Amino acid sequence: MGIVLGPNQYGKAETRVVRVYRDGPVHVIRDLNVSSTLRGDFAAAHVDGDQANVLPTDTQKNTSYAFASEPGIAEIEDYALGLARHFVADIGPVQTARVQVEEYQWDRIGAPDAGHPHAFVRSGQEVRTTAVTVQGDQAWVVSGLTGLVVLKSAGSEFAGFLRDEYTTLQDASDRILATSLTAAWRYAEPAADWAGAYTEVRETLLERFANVHSRALQQSLWEMGKAVLEVRRDVAEIRLSAPNRHHFLVDLAPFGLANPGEVFHAADRPYGLIQCTVQRDDAGPAGPAWDSPAAFC
Repeated sequence: MGIVLGPNQYGKAETRVVRVYRDGPVHVIRDLNVSSTLRGDFAAAHVDGDQANVLPTDTQKNTSYAFASEPGIAEIEDYALGLARHFVADIGPVQTARVQVEEYQWDRIGAPDAGHPHAFVRSGQEVRTTAVTVQGDQAWVVSGLTGLVVLKSAGSEFAGFLRDEYTTLQDASDRILATSLTAAWRYAEPAADWAGAYTEVRETLLERFANVHSRALQQSLWEMGKAVLEVRRDVAEIRLSAPNRHHFLVDLAPFGLANPGEVFHAADRPYGLIQCTVQRDDAGPAGPAWDSPAAFC
């Protein structure tokens, strides 16, 4: 029985890149968290300790900074594509490169129509994301968001579920539905307008969450994903992950008080985790689009 080296990869995780555009009196700030992962001919580094084919992770960090300067950051998808294509085209041993980017949003301090030209405040928990994989002359783009916290105070139920000897949960015909949504969608083709596509997908997800009478969080995710594919023909599939942020009705009877669905305890754990993929039945192969470092082990 022989022992051989299996799949392997390496990269630089979570390089914080902040790019300030000072082209005029009104500044623009782009705040990114960049991770790069390389796959290719690196067997000798593992088996023999020979680093001749290994581009240092410090170099990957420096490249992230250099590309933020030139060509700069227009959209995070284009920035990630440029980095990944550079690693595959210009670094001989590299066969596949994956670049993941998180972008943190900043709002101008002041009135919406007259914000301060160079003072900002960090906005919310929501983060825009992209993951670009380049292999040879092919590229896969997955865009998304994470930390989109949403809540419905009505229009949600959960009843008629399977029961066994350990089930204590009671049917709920009117409950709070809340989650911190993560969504990632794979493009079948490059979007003509990355920012416009992101905005439309986000608005569609929110609209369906708000307006679908939910019999289960599973149903809500299906309806949200289906709606995205209906409005965006360039999206091949979307993956949704939703931790159920449970809100439990507090028993106020010991205090002589009624609680007609008004006072709740928000529990952070344990929580239900609902995940699903909604895809076109004729979608092209995903290839390595979803092969993230986090999924390696």
